[in-house]
Amino acid sequence: MVANRRRQQRGRRPAQKRERRPVEWDPKTKLGRMVKGGKITSMSDALRIGLPLREPEIVDILLPETDDEVIDVNMVQRMTDSGRRVKFVITVVVGNNDGYVGLGQAKGKEVGSSIRKAIENAKLNMIEIKRGCGSWECGCRKAHTVPFTIKGKSGSVEIMFKPAPQGIGLATGEVAKKILRLAGVKDCWAFTSGKTKTTVNYAKAVFNALKENTQMRVMNSEINKIGIISGSLGITAETEQPTPPGTEQPTPPEEAK
Repeated sequence: MVANRRRQQRGRRPAQKRERRPVEWDPKTKLGRMVKGGKITSMSDALRIGLPLREPEIVDILLPETDDEVIDVNMVQRMTDSGRRVKFVITVVVGNNDGYVGLGQAKGKEVGSSIRKAIENAKLNMIEIKRGCGSWECGCRKAHTVPFTIKGKSGSVEIMFKPAPQGIGLATGEVAKKILRLAGVKDCWAFTSGKTKTTVNYAKAVFNALKENTQMRVMNSEINKIGIISGSLGITAETEQPTPPGTEQPTPPEEAK
């Protein structure tokens, strides 16, 4: 029992908040020069402009409050003429807990340098997700869950997320919880199939489902009805979205006077 517990905890670490230092770098891409020059001031604009995200410093400037968490540490070996070569494959998730999340992998001879490289790759894969209140059991119009059913697949692992009412929490596996929590999703139902013990495929399936969330087109009427918000909240759904017709609460007589 103790050996199995140590094996499961090996390479795992909780989400960490790093010290933020002033970002100083010489941008080599057009998007980097626009961010450093102040023409682009939000991550949403950087993703929608259509230019490729190839410098992790862009995310450091536009999303300074990102957290990272190691999903999996796998040791791979290869036999050569000179002996056995050992490398580590690291899978990391990065997010700001408010609408932005990224998944990255890296391989190297040392764990520390591989983790840093995986974090950089995760920042280059940053996506902006949609949140809302898509559960018919809730109707609060707050951005606390996924606005509609989404599906993702990687290898044999298939996963489906459904909107959940407030208070349910993340009814998912541990790997999906880490990714959804860093993405800013607080309540969600999950249904999985396949070999979910394959951690990397499980994480990729979750990320692919969130990618489908970003690519889904939604009508303006549904946005107002469910209170869908893309990216960071900024202001609450009640003040950002108008109240749908027919859902107004009657004013008490005392307040009317």
